[in-house]
Amino acid sequence: MSEELINNVKNAVSKVLDPHMGVSIVEMGIVQNIDVDGDTAKITLKPTNPGCMSVTRMAADAKDQALSVDGIENTEIIVEGHMMADSINEMINKK
Repeated sequence: MSEELINNVKNAVSKVLDPHMGVSIVEMGIVQNIDVDGDTAKITLKPTNPGCMSVTRMAADAKDQALSVDGIENTEIIVEGHMMADSINEMINKK
């Protein structure tokens, strides 16, 4: 079941486009990892530029898309390799 949920989350997150390139963040390799633990999707994002101004929007959109998947009730978004990763992670995962 977990593998199916991971694939469903990946398909949902694939709808998120890099606003500068117009290409899926999955296709661009920005999505580094997707894991599902119970009803929680854990998604790791690594922007192509450590100063990317759009990573917060992409992270929020990925979170929304993951939450739209049946069986996913919670998300944890982890941004890596960005100069403001700690602040972004704190903000995007605030409950």
